[in-house]
Amino acid sequence: MRADDDITAATRRSFLRGAAGFVGGIGIISVFPAHESAASDQLNDAIKKVVGDKPLRKGRVTLGIPAMVENGNTVSVDVAVESPMTAADHVKAIHVFNEKNPQPNVISIKLGPHAGKAAISTRMRLATTQQVVAVAEMSDGTVWSDSADVFVALAACQEDPG
Repeated sequence: MRADDDITAATRRSFLRGAAGFVGGIGIISVFPAHESAASDQLNDAIKKVVGDKPLRKGRVTLGIPAMVENGNTVSVDVAVESPMTAADHVKAIHVFNEKNPQPNVISIKLGPHAGKAAISTRMRLATTQQVVAVAEMSDGTVWSDSADVFVALAACQEDPG
């Protein structure tokens, strides 16, 4: 009978460990999406503040940024927009936003038909792994965008606690 008691106790312990791990896993899953959602809301609010309620359309904008960067202190960013850049059809502005930096609106550049080409290159700092969005406002009032997720190995933009 002693062997049966040991098996029952071992089975009960295994079950309790598994249940605790499952409940802990659910807690972790519920915490992370809320954080991501808050960052996404902040990003969406920043974009809305600049372009208003106009719907973002996918296409015409090409965001060139590495998918993985070793150091977030200087990340190369290229944005190009398909446009003839004529008086009737041109890019009015290009904006770059990020999801988790202290200031989500990285840069805004105004353009006109005399620019000849709707493209910019710059560098930015990324606090951590996050989404970057490029938005182009067109002369006809439409707004186009492209986005990319960037994995940052060494974060930048962090506050010094000391």
